[in-house]
Amino acid sequence: MKKQIELAITPDKISIPEILQSEAAKILSIPSESITAVIPLKRSIDARTKNVVFRFLVDIYLNETPHTHHRVIEYKPVNENNKVVIVGFGPAGMYAALRLIEVGIKPIVIERGKDVQSRRRDIRAIHQEQIVNPDSNYCFGEGGAGAYSDGKLYTRATKRGDVKKVLEILVQHGANPEILIDTHPHIGSNKLPKIVQQIRQTILNNGGEIHFNSRVTDFIIEENKILGVRINDIDEILADAVILATGHSARDIFYLLHKKGILIQPKPFALGVRIEHPQALINEIQYHTKGKHPNLPAASYSLACNVNDRGVYSFCMCPGGIIVPASTAQNEIVVNGMSVSRRDSPFANSGFVVEVTEHEFQIYDSDYPFSALRLQMEVEQKCYRLANYSQKAPAQKVTDFVEGKFSSLLPKSSYIAGLTSVELQKELPPFITKRLKAALKIFDRKMRGYYSEEAIIVAPESRTSSPIRIPRDKETFMHIQIENLFPCGEGAGYAGGIVSAAIDGENCANAVAAILSNT
Repeated sequence: MKKQIELAITPDKISIPEILQSEAAKILSIPSESITAVIPLKRSIDARTKNVVFRFLVDIYLNETPHTHHRVIEYKPVNENNKVVIVGFGPAGMYAALRLIEVGIKPIVIERGKDVQSRRRDIRAIHQEQIVNPDSNYCFGEGGAGAYSDGKLYTRATKRGDVKKVLEILVQHGANPEILIDTHPHIGSNKLPKIVQQIRQTILNNGGEIHFNSRVTDFIIEENKILGVRINDIDEILADAVILATGHSARDIFYLLHKKGILIQPKPFALGVRIEHPQALINEIQYHTKGKHPNLPAASYSLACNVNDRGVYSFCMCPGGIIVPASTAQNEIVVNGMSVSRRDSPFANSGFVVEVTEHEFQIYDSDYPFSALRLQMEVEQKCYRLANYSQKAPAQKVTDFVEGKFSSLLPKSSYIAGLTSVELQKELPPFITKRLKAALKIFDRKMRGYYSEEAIIVAPESRTSSPIRIPRDKETFMHIQIENLFPCGEGAGYAGGIVSAAIDGENCANAVAAILSNT
């Protein structure tokens, strides 16, 4: 017999062996030994009251062996009958390649950056030497932007595809199986690289190809049908289809598409800052106590409000994390957040952003279809100038930002590259600053203490999503003009995070397979 129940476990008991079984026996009023298995399905933290608990949804098996297992996908070597070029090896490109192998189609991955291990040197150079390699950084390279920016796996895109399969593939390649039950699963930037390497090996072991340091410099198109790509202005790779999964920052691809007469469109995005607090303060606010129990993780938050018809919200919140330089060119500043699996940094940071609509970027319509991109670039390049042409990002105390004061002293920050004190309320676009100021007061009512002398904002958080959409047919996933070109993932405007990008990669691979099976 199987029963499904919910258990609430206090932090002091969570590490006790067999605690789920003993608590289940109490709730069901049965002997503990009659329970043959307790299988957790979901785990979350409930901090709505002062008595914080872990909540588990579990299957209880009574005098019965559990019939549960995680899906393991069997990948088999592909033949050379059909070949598909995948441009970009982030989550969308990876999952597209894995899915193509599942259905017997050979993926040929083209990645402008380096392998995930070699990326480390270029990332270190941004922190320590203020040097940005435009092809190898926090955004570009094997694993994409997700590999070195936290590895948060929560998504609301549950209707777009099989979220559980996405997580199971990560577990199959080395991720902790607990991501399958956590409400807000997270891997950590210290563990993601090894998982990415294992995915690479699966692709190579089954006949796929991966080409690093390979920038797509042209599309080979005849009679509105894509035949392949040109690499580094030299080599040509021909294929039956091309999946374009370049991520939200591959601006050269947007310009190339426009140059080739391939339709792209400006798209709303979000723009703002990173806000950073001491993690202890966030713990105190969320857990209602000054001393966090050692069995509780670093506390997180999610905040949103509406100010003057625009959404203002937290984005990519990193408990126990650090702020990182995510620029993809030397003449700009972009900041993002990341954390390792332990989430043990003394800081908590989050994107703090405002919706940007056509109303804000239409002043750049002379640059159409790059009007939204132009706004994004101008803010990033201005922040670089404000930082004295370095990666020492513009920053300001939160209280000074609201009160219109220069921060003569900045609070300690996790941002290794260094900070430059700037009156951001004067330098960022007014439609952003006015809404951020109003939202801070609203958020403080939701989390008393959020508006704090200890908090700092760092600018800009500008790569929340792509400012360009590459339009595709809703049914075929194919570009509306170019046959066999499949725009995919965040760079095409159809995803927003690791899991949704992975799902879109799978969906595009399925669409490619359907097209090729009919030819």
